[in-house]
Amino acid sequence: MGHGRKGENRPESPRSVLLLQGLMGRIFRRLGQQLIKSGHKVHKVNFNGGDWLFWRLPGGIEYRKPIEEWPETLRSIIREKGITDVVLFGDCRPHHMVATAVCRELDVPVHVFEEGYIRPDWVTLELGGVNGHSTLPRDPAWYRRIAAELPPVPEHRQVPSSFGRRATEGLVFNIADIFSRWYYPHWSNHRPWHPLIEGIGWARKLARGKQRRKSSEELVQRLLASQAEYFLFPLQLASDAQIRLHSPFASMIDALMLVIRSFARYAPENTRLLVKEHPLDNGVCDWREETRSIAEMLGVADRVDYMGWGDIVPVAERAKGMVTINSTSGTLALAMGVPVVALGHAVYDIPDMTFQDGIDRFWTDAAPPDLETFNAFRRVLVERCLIPGGFFSEEALDKVVRHAVARFEGRGLLPE
Repeated sequence: MGHGRKGENRPESPRSVLLLQGLMGRIFRRLGQQLIKSGHKVHKVNFNGGDWLFWRLPGGIEYRKPIEEWPETLRSIIREKGITDVVLFGDCRPHHMVATAVCRELDVPVHVFEEGYIRPDWVTLELGGVNGHSTLPRDPAWYRRIAAELPPVPEHRQVPSSFGRRATEGLVFNIADIFSRWYYPHWSNHRPWHPLIEGIGWARKLARGKQRRKSSEELVQRLLASQAEYFLFPLQLASDAQIRLHSPFASMIDALMLVIRSFARYAPENTRLLVKEHPLDNGVCDWREETRSIAEMLGVADRVDYMGWGDIVPVAERAKGMVTINSTSGTLALAMGVPVVALGHAVYDIPDMTFQDGIDRFWTDAAPPDLETFNAFRRVLVERCLIPGGFFSEEALDKVVRHAVARFEGRGLLPE
């Protein structure tokens, strides 16, 4: 985040920062507190009651108008507050897409948070846009050349992450949204469900936690003990803009159908397919049932397994290959030397790293990535758009905030 307006030496001068929507939870409140403590001016636009509840700091701006009036309102805020930088989470939300266009017009840098390109324990913080909007090239030789000029990455430690915390914050956010709709009459959630439906989904998922954990542990034990060869397909969130805007699929159902159909037609008969639920899925859709139904229809129910809970690492490192749309799980597999095919637009879908000949041939012709190229890719990402930490524990948030402010001020990675 060390970039400023053209011709200005922003890193050494205080900024006037405008925060838009963050991830459901405390990340933008914590970031705002640290920016203020570091001497910067901070403002935050609240679009709904969930935003307001998790902010509750000075500098809040309540946006209650239709989205059609948002461009001119944002221009006014930028002019009146002397905004030098805009920060947001997810660049594909409707208000954020508008904001990115306005900021480009006014030459105001936009810094985009997203889940980390590299997992686990990293968060993406990229200038201008992420994933399909990233300006990072797809040339493997470029990464090898740039990485050769960079020093080694500083030592990096894992951070804890709590699903219970994530689910609880999602539930609280949605409740606040529901009960404040009267005050934000024009708010329209970028997510495909009414917040009440999503809240019920989170509550149901929390209630079934022990049952899901037990069945998934038993499945993984059976799978690993059997020595069966299997491919892994980690699901992405149904609300994820990376599916809607940066892939050929209209929904995860479409993707699930394509993957299982291709598996049924082209995968060797002695292989299995393990479908893994996204750890932050809100429980609104029963993906286990959807997977079972499609597998039965295509005649491969006896070869398709569903994992509703648990760590992806043990099953990824044993997998014969990973099929993904553009999930950051893809980089996890690449780091382990596991073959990967990406079905959507992914920042890591680069020759020498991912399989380039399509999913139908992947089942039989998959080859592991060139680790020299992947390590170069990872090193450049850490330099350009990754910071250590996470969103779902106090330790993880502390680390993200410290490193975000350091990046914001033009400094490099901080020592552990």
